[in-house]
Amino acid sequence: TSAMLQKPKTVKLRALRSPRKFGVAGRSCQEVLRKGCLRFQLPVHSSRLCLYEDGTELTEDYFPSVPDNAELVLLTSGQTWQGYVSDIGHFLRVFHEPHAEVIRAARQLLSGEQAPLRQKLLADLLHNVSQNISAETRAEDPPWFEGLESRFRSKRSYLRYSCESRIRTYLREVNSSASSVGAEAQEEYARILGAMCEKLKSVQYNGSYFDRGAKASSRLCTPEGWFSCQGPFDMDNCLSRHSINPYGNRESRVLFSTWNLDHIIEKKRTIVPTLAEAIKEQNGREIDWEYFYSLLFTSENLKLVHIACHKKTTHKLGCDPGRIYKPQVGLKRKGPARKPRQSARTAFSSL
Repeated sequence: TSAMLQKPKTVKLRALRSPRKFGVAGRSCQEVLRKGCLRFQLPVHSSRLCLYEDGTELTEDYFPSVPDNAELVLLTSGQTWQGYVSDIGHFLRVFHEPHAEVIRAARQLLSGEQAPLRQKLLADLLHNVSQNISAETRAEDPPWFEGLESRFRSKRSYLRYSCESRIRTYLREVNSSASSVGAEAQEEYARILGAMCEKLKSVQYNGSYFDRGAKASSRLCTPEGWFSCQGPFDMDNCLSRHSINPYGNRESRVLFSTWNLDHIIEKKRTIVPTLAEAIKEQNGREIDWEYFYSLLFTSENLKLVHIACHKKTTHKLGCDPGRIYKPQVGLKRKGPARKPRQSARTAFSSL
């Protein structure tokens, strides 16, 4: 015998390929099925009901536990439903390219959606299909450039600038530490910083790290512009597999600014104090400034990390003692160190 409820249960019913939903009331699974088939003009004998959320097929025994206003899908012969992710799968099968119709349909679904997980899935879908990854110029993708100065005519030029800005900030921070070096060591500190500054200028402040058009050895992304989180400083990779393509849309561009270029061996706590100490204890030896340069400004010691993988704790890692000074070959050269052409102050006034 069919399980009959004292009071009719109201559910929201849709057919598999129909965006329309109808409210249907019934005291049993069979009654709802019959009314639904009548509404959608489907045969009762080969049709069945399942939960929209996860695809569970309804039986008479299960029907009493279905909450009021639950969303149900009416299936007929040969049709299947795996839950609300099937909506997304259907979109992606039908539309291979970002398309106005898929965006409109997803927004319609999202507008009536209350469950947080489904909202997230639909929002992610909208975010992904509205990406215009292959577009490069302002003319090809105007929304991407919203809020940026007009001098940026391409996505690559802006992302190069973004990376250069981070590296320039590190250089300013190292320069500002000059005052903490003893007076007798300031001249050598200024000379080394001057050398680093010249090297950075020659490589355009390593802006190629964010440039998808740069050589493979010079960038941190795929040729399409996908970046992967390299994981916290104390791990080999990112367990969460964070990835982002700031070339895709404006939201991704803005989010990418929260990703960090994190120093594995810490800049302020370790590298700069070690450099200052090395100058103080130089005693005729030549400091390997290129080693310090690689730690401060290159991917040898910089990791690109999602904000959730950026650990603020003390890293407790030191510089390599064997690389602080250049190896001494033969007799030590006599004569004073070459004097800097300009002071540390003037060397960085243009930054």
